[in-house]
Amino acid sequence: MEKNVEISMLNQFYGKLLTDKQTEFIDNYYNNDLSLSEIAENNGITRQAVRDNIKKGEKKLFEYEEKLAFMKRTLKQEKKIDKVLSELSKIQKESSDKKIADILENIKKELNCLV
Repeated sequence: MEKNVEISMLNQFYGKLLTDKQTEFIDNYYNNDLSLSEIAENNGITRQAVRDNIKKGEKKLFEYEEKLAFMKRTLKQEKKIDKVLSELSKIQKESSDKKIADILENIKKELNCLV
């Protein structure tokens, strides 16, 4: 997974555990594509202070994921749900029974809510 995407996702999972500034700076840097200089200017601090906050925040995010593994488990669960949905679609296409097709469609809707 690309580092930028990974950090952005980790920030969604664990951002509330960081300082407000760390979360804000990581969001602005990785999601809003602001440069360190732009973030520094917007906050009246140095570029180095922004970089330090981001690096400390990134380190914490990776530490949380290493200990808690929420993102890893979530991605694994999403893959399993996608596989189940695919299998249900196959069964649904092969079934000629309208009642079974309706039940499978309801199951697929419920699983889609989990993804």
